[in-house]
Formats: sequence, C-alpha cells, structure tokens
Amino acid sequence: MILLTGATGYVGSHTWVELLQREFDVVGIDNFSNSSEKVLGRISAITGKELNFTRLDVLDIDGLVRLFSKYKISYVIHFAALKSVSESVTKPIEYYDNNVNGLLQLLKVMVMFRCMHFIFSSSAAVYGVPEHLPISENCRVSGINPYSQTKIIGEQILKDMEKAYKDFRFICLRYFNPIGAHHSGLIGEDPKGIPNNIMPFISQVALGRQPFLNIYGGDWGTSDGSGVRDYIHVVDLAIGHISALNYLKTQRQSLIVNLGTGRGYSVFDLVRSFEKASGKLIPYKVVGRRVGDVAECYADVSQSMKLLKWKAEFDLDRMCLDSWKWQSMNPNGYL
Repeated sequence: MILLTGATGYVGSHTWVELLQREFDVVGIDNFSNSSEKVLGRISAITGKELNFTRLDVLDIDGLVRLFSKYKISYVIHFAALKSVSESVTKPIEYYDNNVNGLLQLLKVMVMFRCMHFIFSSSAAVYGVPEHLPISENCRVSGINPYSQTKIIGEQILKDMEKAYKDFRFICLRYFNPIGAHHSGLIGEDPKGIPNNIMPFISQVALGRQPFLNIYGGDWGTSDGSGVRDYIHVVDLAIGHISALNYLKTQRQSLIVNLGTGRGYSVFDLVRSFEKASGKLIPYKVVGRRVGDVAECYADVSQSMKLLKWKAEFDLDRMCLDSWKWQSMNPNGYL
C-alpha cells in the first residue's frame, strides 16, 4: 500500500490518477487547506475506481497512528506542504511548522510501523541563485526564503534518517515549474485566492477574472528580456513519481534528482503559447523585477534519464492546451 499525503492537491491528485491507472494500491490523506473535496469524485471519474481516503492533517500524530494501524503501508509519497514563496516570507512560523514539523510527525509514525521507503516533494527553489546552468543536483543549495529552507531542512532530515536506520531509503524529487492539467479537463491547478503561480494567473486573465499579467522584469539577459524557467507538464511530473517508486522497489538506493524538461521557456514564450491554445489575447504589463528572482532557471535532467529511466514527454504547447481545457471547463475551479 502506498500513502499519498496532500493527495487532493495539484501534483498529488495527478499522481494518484497515474498510480491507480497502473493498479497500485493507494490511500490518500489531505486536510483540504489548499484543495477541494470535489477532487475525490473527479479522480474516481477518471480512473473508474473507488478511493481509499481519510481527511487528515500530517500534524495529527494520533490520526497518523490510526491510519498506519488500519493499512499496511510500505511506501509514502509526501506532497503535503505549504508552497508559496511570497507567503512563506510573511508567515515563516506556519511554513516551518507545517513543512518541517509535519514531516517529522510523519517520519515518527513510519518508524513506529517500520515503513522505511519515502518519496519527498522537494523543489528547485533549494538552488537559490543557481551556480551554473543547466542546474545539476550537485549545485550548491541555498535557502533564500522560508519555503526553500523548509525543503533543504526536509532533505537533511531524510539524509540523517538513512544514517540512523539502515533500512530507510528515500528519493528527493526537486521539481522545477509544474503547469498543465489532466487531458480530461477534470482536475487541474486551483489555487485559493489570487494565484501565486504564473499559469493559473494567465488562465484567469484569459477568463477575465484578472485584468492583466504582470511580467516581472523585461531587461533580464535573456533572448527576449523576460525570465526563463523550466516548465514541466504536471502529468509528466506525476509519472516521474512512479519512476521513483519503481527505482526504490528495485534498486533500494536513496537518490536526489531533478524533475524538469531540461530546457527553458521565457515568460513571453509562455504567453504566446497560451494565446495560441486559448484563442485569447493575454494583456500584460512589464513591471520591476522581484527581489530574489533570477534570469534563468532550468534543469540538468541527465540523472533522471539515467537512473529513473524517465523523461518529460509534453511540450509547452501541450501544457498550455491542457491548462486552458481545465480552466475553460472549470472557470471557477472546483467551486
């Protein structure tokens, strides 16, 4: 049995679908702090399967003990975390409590029940200002905000766990920039409030829910002056978790690996591709750079290809097509 924490969130829900479609036994938990109960019915509709789900917060250690007592859990994929860089700066206590303490509670219960295989949602944010491009896993890590610090601390905790428990193995997946949605249009990214991430914001501009897109800096040293990022389709990212799971099952080795496409797209590339996908004009304003932003950030994916036998398949146009299908079918998200 595989436990997914944060199972109804953006990446969690897509991973749950891919696991069920490959006949894995899964139990999901979530506290719905940044997701919707309606996701459960959507996952069932896509997969044709009944879901094992418990409403539960990873900080609730008694609830975790009851869950592990009920199910024979052998692998944990840990998505549950707060994830806004800007919010983490204004709410550091909440971020350290949820992301670090939540991880610790989960690991305590795993040790109690001798569950020793763990896949961790980390982030390319751990690289801070990258030492070089493309960004390889041996680049220096640098937490330049509380969110990225929580991921660095989480990775260190897992390394220390492996030293303390000889049969404990983990994989840290450092995500780059997930966008897109399931091709059915039934599940996708649905942030609460004003989106922090660029794709749901562009989608809301296309729908008229936001007046225009802010592009932060038009004078970066890039081909068109806008920032360049490694955007990856969320379904490719979900399949990357299955590759990581299979690696743990067969190789039984710990690993830290990037999940990205290995190429950078500019903000203007993204806007043009989305306009083509949606048939909508995306008004924008070029404004000042944000503190902490970098010109370019894209992955060296040689490790994921070599070790996980995984490679992103979908291009930017497909990411935008699927994002628009989700948003146009669900203009108010899961409401």
